[in-house]
Amino acid sequence: MRRLAAIAAALFLCLGAEEAGAVNMDTALTTRPAANLSEYGLFSDAPAQEPASGVLPYDLITPLFTDYAGKRRFVYVPDGKSAAYDASDIFSFPVGTVLIKTFAYPSDTAKANHGLHLIETRLLIHKEKGWAAYPYVWNKEQTEAALRVAGAHMDIPMRRSDGTEVMARYAVPNLNQCKGCHVRGRAIEPIGPSARNLNHDYAYEAGAQNQLLAWAAHGILDGLPSHDPDTLPRVPDWNDPESGPLEERARAYLDVNCAHCHREEGPAKTSGLMLTWDEKDPARWGIHKRPVAAGRGSGGFDFAITPGKPEESILLYRMKSAEPGIMMPELGRSLVHEEGVALIRGWIAQMDASDY
Repeated sequence: MRRLAAIAAALFLCLGAEEAGAVNMDTALTTRPAANLSEYGLFSDAPAQEPASGVLPYDLITPLFTDYAGKRRFVYVPDGKSAAYDASDIFSFPVGTVLIKTFAYPSDTAKANHGLHLIETRLLIHKEKGWAAYPYVWNKEQTEAALRVAGAHMDIPMRRSDGTEVMARYAVPNLNQCKGCHVRGRAIEPIGPSARNLNHDYAYEAGAQNQLLAWAAHGILDGLPSHDPDTLPRVPDWNDPESGPLEERARAYLDVNCAHCHREEGPAKTSGLMLTWDEKDPARWGIHKRPVAAGRGSGGFDFAITPGKPEESILLYRMKSAEPGIMMPELGRSLVHEEGVALIRGWIAQMDASDY
């Protein structure tokens, strides 16, 4: 145990951690959100996305798709407090935690922001009465982000990974739409930071380190059962065939993109389609499952997933659409994620109907 403590302390220093205190907790915990992002003190240089003391960057193995936007993620947990480790669910974060996610697109003229044009920064703040979600939109000068309670829409030219240029009708969610995705039962909850999606190396300034070990060393995660990452839960990278079998990569993709609604505690629970990573029943994934309600969203097909026949599967049909009332997910995108569609198409195509 002493050796592990020494390793943790060394890692803490390696990450360049300093005494926390730069974040303005009075602003974070007040009932009304701040008018501007800078008032929270979350960044030492917000346009450059350089976090303040005590704010730790992180990323996800398989992230949520949002119209091909790049994302910078950060977490702040008040000094002396920590999140509680959970092997299968989102960590339980203490009051005062701030989860920060900046959405951006590559830009040749945005040199100050590491080549990124910043669009919005969303905050999830754990207040005394629960989580609150606030969207902040960056100005044209890229110097400040202002609160947009009512949300916003922006036309943004961008390039897909194959070089194809498309126009994204980017949507900044209003407060009710934030609740639409980040809801469990009646409460707002985070989506991404789970053990399975954090368990890989992050390129910190001082060198690559496993994120779960880094969080524990930084004092913001308690209860980590092992310091061997290979013994801890991990999903594959949906876009890396070397990281896992096709089925696992497809299910990791659906877990982060769909399961915040398609779960027992989610708003889509009445559909009977459950897409969480730990769901074991293929019928609940949608295989040979008929829709609860037919209509435009079914495309005239019989099952959510028809093994071996992706083009006759409602799940793929809705992923291929960008039409409101048909497309899934309903929020967070205006474009079809072509690479994600190809992944799910390949997964369904290789299924043998006789196995189900």
